[in-house]
Amino acid sequence: MAKDWKDEGQVAPAVSRRKFLQRTAMLGLAAAVPGSFLAAGSATGQEASEGKKPKLAGGTIVDVPGVKVGQVQNEEALTGCTVIVLEKGSSCGVDVRGSAPGTRETDLLNPINSVQEVNAVVLTGGSAYGLDAASGVMRYMEEQGQGYNVGVGVVPIIPAAVIFDLSIGSAKIRPDQQMGYEAARLASKQPVQQGNVGAGTGATVGKMAGMKRAMKGGLGTASRRLPNGLVVGAIVAVNAVGEVRLPSTGEILAGARGEDGNIRDSLSWMIDAATPPVPSGTNTTIAVVASNANLNKVQANKVAQMAHNGLAKTIHPVHTMSDGDTIFAIATGGVDASVNLVGTLSVEVLAEAVVNAILSAKGAGGVPAYQDLR
Repeated sequence: MAKDWKDEGQVAPAVSRRKFLQRTAMLGLAAAVPGSFLAAGSATGQEASEGKKPKLAGGTIVDVPGVKVGQVQNEEALTGCTVIVLEKGSSCGVDVRGSAPGTRETDLLNPINSVQEVNAVVLTGGSAYGLDAASGVMRYMEEQGQGYNVGVGVVPIIPAAVIFDLSIGSAKIRPDQQMGYEAARLASKQPVQQGNVGAGTGATVGKMAGMKRAMKGGLGTASRRLPNGLVVGAIVAVNAVGEVRLPSTGEILAGARGEDGNIRDSLSWMIDAATPPVPSGTNTTIAVVASNANLNKVQANKVAQMAHNGLAKTIHPVHTMSDGDTIFAIATGGVDASVNLVGTLSVEVLAEAVVNAILSAKGAGGVPAYQDLR
């Protein structure tokens, strides 16, 4: 039992304003997140191991009819790209919540604009340099005759989003057109590899105290199938400034490590830090949620908006000034389903994919992973 401040007739010790605010914030978040370690301000390996070890969620995004995935990575430079290829043009929406996004063709996905379908979506490392990979995907899709017919040929519609992974591996080697072309060429219906692959190769999380205390992020995917034939899948590159928690318990799976090696929650870092050590725009989580629902472009945009709740369930904090969090929503068609159902399932599946990314990641570039601390 915790010892009361006034036990044995002693006077309660003075508490600084900062400590009082920190304790109050920790208690409030601990109440809001059952089973979390926030009240203590840290999560030790021993505490985390007392519960059941988290398991990978099943399925991958290629379970969605009409969706294929190809990935290429440079394991020495610690960067790569993931290409979601659509077997035929599909409705697509997007929702950008982070304050420092790196994207391509997202304006075209606004419902008021003309093009109604996309041919592929690119998730890539390399910061803004990595957007070059989308040009390689565009070239491959043109060779396949896939794209918006403009009379004299086709123009493939390839939206893309990037993460910042230049702080790990080599900052001089980034995904380029050749890498994008190769990833598109390799796209298949084979179950998607997770962890240090594709856009997740150089992903890291828990950077509230700087890169030296970060942990490894990665690429994750998951899917669910309903009896009526509706399939919803997600794929995500987890590269957040915040920590990643297990939604069911609040356990911090990966985050900023203290001097003792234990994971400490991001809010306590923010309360204590006079100057945040994380430069703006050096993180970002990017994802695609897909379904075989009959949705139009307007409805797909709403699903993308709802899907961000999957990040909110797992990443704390999320949508910060240092992140460019972006989610694309694809609908390949074939099954009648409401936007509410598809959006709600997208939340759950994306949360599972985020957790899968952390569980599958391996330590790299001097940055430890979840597997290394358990």
